[in-house]
Amino acid sequence: MGAQRVNHVSVHANDLEESAGFYEDLFGMERVATPLFPHTRVLWLRLGDQQLHLFESQGEAPPAHHFGLDVDDFEAVYRRAKDGGHVDDGGYYGSVWKHPAGWVQMYLRDPAGNLVEIDWPDVTTLDPAIVADIRALDDEVEQTGDAAVASLYSPVGVGKRP
Repeated sequence: MGAQRVNHVSVHANDLEESAGFYEDLFGMERVATPLFPHTRVLWLRLGDQQLHLFESQGEAPPAHHFGLDVDDFEAVYRRAKDGGHVDDGGYYGSVWKHPAGWVQMYLRDPAGNLVEIDWPDVTTLDPAIVADIRALDDEVEQTGDAAVASLYSPVGVGKRP
């Protein structure tokens, strides 16, 4: 007995339509049937074989809480996110970071201010002319021991791309 996978992630949305549009346009998520709840309006989106749940709330997003997404085209998401103004300017969350093991991550903010991490398994497959602001995590914090080989991707190849 034990957890097998993440079923869904829930994040708040100040405006359900605006937030749903962000995830539909940038990531190709699709709306799915959503039950009605007595305490708030919600909207569910298909995310592969999992779901992202948006719930209407006027609260503020926690500044560093986030969820990570694999995408099928990092460069396309990067370009669209930059063009749409979804990447934080300056600071840690404003750069694309590469780990010594080769994987990459960038962070976006959705319309409600939720932090969304975008992951990619192999920096060598990215065109530096497109993804121009790649910084080495090792330059900020030396990665030694287990930290130097840490991976967002399981050793059996889950999330790996050819």
